[in-house]
Amino acid sequence: MKKLSYKVLHLPTTVGGNPQGISRHLVELGVVSESFSVYQNYFGYPADKIIANKFDNPLWIELKKLWLLNYVFQYDVIFFNFGRTLFYPLIISNNGKRKYLKLIFGSIYSLYNILMQKVEVFLLKLFKRKLFVQFQGDDARQGDYCSANFPISIANQVGKDYYNHFSDSLKRNQIKLFEKNCIKIYALNPDLLHVLPINSEFLPYSHISLREWSPSYTQLDERPLRIGHAPTHRGAKGTDLIIKAVENLIEKGFNFEFVLVEGLSNVAAKEKYKTIDVLVDQLFAGWYGGLALEVMALGKPVIVYIREEDLKFIPEGMKADLPFFKTTPDNIELTIKYVLELPRQNLLEIAKKSRDFVERWHDPLKIAERIKNDIENALKK
Repeated sequence: MKKLSYKVLHLPTTVGGNPQGISRHLVELGVVSESFSVYQNYFGYPADKIIANKFDNPLWIELKKLWLLNYVFQYDVIFFNFGRTLFYPLIISNNGKRKYLKLIFGSIYSLYNILMQKVEVFLLKLFKRKLFVQFQGDDARQGDYCSANFPISIANQVGKDYYNHFSDSLKRNQIKLFEKNCIKIYALNPDLLHVLPINSEFLPYSHISLREWSPSYTQLDERPLRIGHAPTHRGAKGTDLIIKAVENLIEKGFNFEFVLVEGLSNVAAKEKYKTIDVLVDQLFAGWYGGLALEVMALGKPVIVYIREEDLKFIPEGMKADLPFFKTTPDNIELTIKYVLELPRQNLLEIAKKSRDFVERWHDPLKIAERIKNDIENALKK
């Protein structure tokens, strides 16, 4: 396929693998696209360039970021991810020992990042780069809004170090920054559209290749049913409630296996996901995560809490097709019990509907084509 004349850069994280998935599929459509990340996380989603590693000292990392700032001169389109630019004013925790020293240096570092972000954005606008951004979850989700508006939310399950006044304020300021400077703002979770600008758009997850994540239907295997759960943050995902529900059901005589997947790379976790029959995803976010997409692609039904008032932000057809076992934190035990008592053939049918759902609504090439069209329309202006 002929390469197009413009160049796209995805920056600055590998969160959820979504930036890398979009970039990879843009390349399949002939776009010159690369993804850079300042850090790599333990999931190990492959990026074209990782800037820093865990052995680098902080000063060396900042020098690397300063050098990377020359991306402004090399790419026509910048697709920011996780609601961040290269320089981002982080909140530094000042808990524990040397509290006041941490506060002083944390404040200086935050001011430095605020200044550098202004320089970064100024250069991008000076050279008329077209800017896009995807918000992916807690980069936009605000504790005060969630607590005030959602009876069931992550904000009611986590400590003050997760959401607080300072982090909420920082997120609102960053949203305003992107609203002022970006052509398009996308949200991977519909609840984020409550707090993002009115013209923001829902964008389904598209981080996996459907060719590489082919279905592995195990629901008819002659063994006890295997129910999996893979939390990245136990409090946010409702893991304790899920484990309690599982223990109660085992005490009541239900025969099944519970598979807890934690701390593995995406490649290693995939092998675990292939062996389960059903996944319990998350109980408080109100939507399914990228993990759920992966296991549905493998042909596994998903138990998850879906917040009905958020569904106004997604296409009507997608809403009608949702294949999940819907649950709430209060009835997770009853939902798992229902799944355990469901005939295996019925479970297999839902597994196939789950794969069909992914093919229809999370086809990465279709989503990349949409983004490509948005980019090319922006370049015409």
